[in-house]
Amino acid sequence: MRLGINLGYFGAGNDADNLAVAKEADRLGYAVCWAAEAYGSDAATVLSWVAAQTERIDVGSAIFQIPARTPAMTAMTAATLDVLSGGRFRLGLGVSGPQVSEGWYGVRFDKPLARTREYVEIVRKAMRRERLEHHGAHWQLPLPDSQGKPVKLTVHPVREHIPLYIAAVGPKNLELAGEIADGWLGVFYAPEHADESLKHVRAGREKAGLKMDGFDVVPTVPVVVGDDPVEAAHAVRPYAALYIGGMGSRKQNFYNNLACRMGYEAEAAEIQDKFLAKDYLGAGMAIPHDLIDKTALLGSKERIADRMHAYADSGVTTLTIAPNAETLEGRVATLRTVAEALELSGLA
Repeated sequence: MRLGINLGYFGAGNDADNLAVAKEADRLGYAVCWAAEAYGSDAATVLSWVAAQTERIDVGSAIFQIPARTPAMTAMTAATLDVLSGGRFRLGLGVSGPQVSEGWYGVRFDKPLARTREYVEIVRKAMRRERLEHHGAHWQLPLPDSQGKPVKLTVHPVREHIPLYIAAVGPKNLELAGEIADGWLGVFYAPEHADESLKHVRAGREKAGLKMDGFDVVPTVPVVVGDDPVEAAHAVRPYAALYIGGMGSRKQNFYNNLACRMGYEAEAAEIQDKFLAKDYLGAGMAIPHDLIDKTALLGSKERIADRMHAYADSGVTTLTIAPNAETLEGRVATLRTVAEALELSGLA
């Protein structure tokens, strides 16, 4: 099992700290450094900045938002990042959600599965440097009755195949990730409930005539190092409340639905009710400790090392961590503790 680091979003005054974290992860031998985007900093610029100042660690988008770019633009960006990083780029894609897609990008959040399938098909074709021609429900390349003509990418990526990941939460999207991607970017991943998600990924692999061998299962897991796991869990509550309670609308919140599928239906409803009523503290405190403990790494190095076995046994191949600490020193110390825990576990 390899280690990854998720830097989250840039632009909140923590940019220098995030770069220091990435450089330390590079020094410690972490496999990949991911950056995110929503409606603030874009991941492509951040990743080019990080890649320029690191040596070995891969850089990955977690995620590039599908409504933000045409598929051809994504292929151009991926190819450019792969060249600039010396073959260290990983392309993570996701549909985002209706509020961001329709409110920020002005792109209808309709038929996300069909849209993702077409998008990936076009991106892969472009990165193979084939003349770009596609006639689908969502994209027509070249446009019919136009002056457009099929052209091919002029940039030569370092590798013939850039790893492509899909961020997925729902069962149908998980199956699609298994079918058309090289890996899955997961969130709120609990080893005890992992088979509920991975069975859909496996179904997608089987549909494509493939096995799980070589498929990268990559959950992002919050980490809080401390003597008391119960106390450590409190640091994760605001993040978990935001996603389960407020990341999306009452009608459509993928993370709330996931918590329901994990057996926390009543608690998920309470978290959402309180969060949408702007009782953010109450929403956080409504999250059961058990839910946080199952989806985060909490406590001492020894406890984290022991818990890593559950992740590896459930099918995780790259354990991406999100260090939850208030200072740069704390985040760097968490990186080191997790690396030491992996060695202690014997899973490295």
